[in-house]
Amino acid sequence: MKIVFTPDWFLGSDVLIEIFSFIILVLFFYFSVRAYKINKKKNSLYLGTAFLLIAVAELATIFTKLILYYDTTFTQNIGRVVVTYSIVKSVDVFYYIGFFFHKFLTLFGFYLIYRIPLEKKSSEDFMLAVYFIILSAFFSQGVYALFHLTALVLLILIANNYYKIYKKNRLPNTKILVIVFSILAFSQILLLMSQVEFIYALAQVLQLVSYLILLVLIIRIIKYGTKKKSSKHNIRYVRNNPRKKRRD
Repeated sequence: MKIVFTPDWFLGSDVLIEIFSFIILVLFFYFSVRAYKINKKKNSLYLGTAFLLIAVAELATIFTKLILYYDTTFTQNIGRVVVTYSIVKSVDVFYYIGFFFHKFLTLFGFYLIYRIPLEKKSSEDFMLAVYFIILSAFFSQGVYALFHLTALVLLILIANNYYKIYKKNRLPNTKILVIVFSILAFSQILLLMSQVEFIYALAQVLQLVSYLILLVLIIRIIKYGTKKKSSKHNIRYVRNNPRKKRRD
């Protein structure tokens, strides 16, 4: 038996949202690599890699939900949940593995983004964080709110980091990232209340909006990122790099 907190009228739409999110995140990774080849700034590559992990997480949940929605023999709608029975036990294994990797890769990607602006980094802190991320992903199989709560904490820390950077450099790329992570954080708050059908749907839509804003950042990178003189639009300026004041 599997329980998926997805309203029956929203089935399929959430998968389409996740597919679109996956495409945007992969595009962001691609242009991050391009920016790294131009400016040789590792932070560009790190940010793109973190979003690639989140993209793979989206792919994992897409495949898992497709199995749940379509490779079943009986589906019974009960209120706000969908209870699905399957003939093949391997589907159960796929279910748990799929959602575990979705949670682990999402949290790991957020943690990498959180680490990017930090000046002091240690391997010990990294290993400890990975340990707790694994625990959160594993135990949230039974307590689903644990995953959203952990993601919320990471996103608040990320948004706060980039807001501090934005106050120093006042650059548009940094501001866009602050908006994206703030919206993502708010969507996690809504997902903590996902027992209400329309709130779950609203949270999914907000995540889509955040990735659409990220797409705007990608377009800015395409338009300005390869120009040597367009410093304020280049993706490498999403880190802590205050711009120099011009002399009159």
